[in-house]
Amino acid sequence: MRKVFIIGIGAGNPDYVTVQAINALNEIDVFFVMDKGPEKEDLVRLRRDICERYIKDKSYRMVEAVDPPRDRKAPYESSVEAWHEQRAAIYERMIGQELGDDEYGAFLVWGDPSLYDSTLRIIERVLARGTITFEYEVIPGVSSIQALAARHRIALNRIGQSMHITTGRKIAEGLPNNIDDVVVMLDADCSFKNIRDSEIDIYWGAYIGTEDEILVAGNLREVMHDIERMRTEAKSRKGWIMDTYLLRKSKDQ
Repeated sequence: MRKVFIIGIGAGNPDYVTVQAINALNEIDVFFVMDKGPEKEDLVRLRRDICERYIKDKSYRMVEAVDPPRDRKAPYESSVEAWHEQRAAIYERMIGQELGDDEYGAFLVWGDPSLYDSTLRIIERVLARGTITFEYEVIPGVSSIQALAARHRIALNRIGQSMHITTGRKIAEGLPNNIDDVVVMLDADCSFKNIRDSEIDIYWGAYIGTEDEILVAGNLREVMHDIERMRTEAKSRKGWIMDTYLLRKSKDQ
């Protein structure tokens, strides 16, 4: 039977690829790649570089498909639902047409497949259609959250305390109650600007672990405009940006 691997490849640095992932890479016959356009060609190139670096037998194939854009003018949940359905149709076609009955295929997922990534949901959607059958396995990766903490040399939680992981869309509504440490992902609008508490520190990072890495830490009110400026400049220069940050209420560590 066909088998599909969903392999976490880390937050941008090829050194973040785990031994388990390397072993899985060397089993793959076909890699499926979603092309997000010329502005994000670095993301495709990184996947190719990882394969070139770690795979011994170069007989594998790469199959690319154009990633359908999400309608950002429609309501968020309905636009994501429609986008996932479009992606599921593409995944179904690629797996059905390009992967032989006894072959192994793979999707290489930035960071970790379990954390704010749609691949697992789409794979389940493909299977639910019932048109094709296959087994699948998930290989964890180093997430941008782990990489952020390592680069800033901090622990994400404090003794006996909880940590909350959310998105920019949610943090725009305000900080969660009774939680002093909040990790924020997918914040295209720099929603931290809306936080009025003067006793919040931020640990921010973009392109973590790569040659383009940018790190900023300090009191949020003091550095937030610098972060917004650097983020805008970096995205304009590269055409894309991936960043993550920790918001932490200032007190004894």
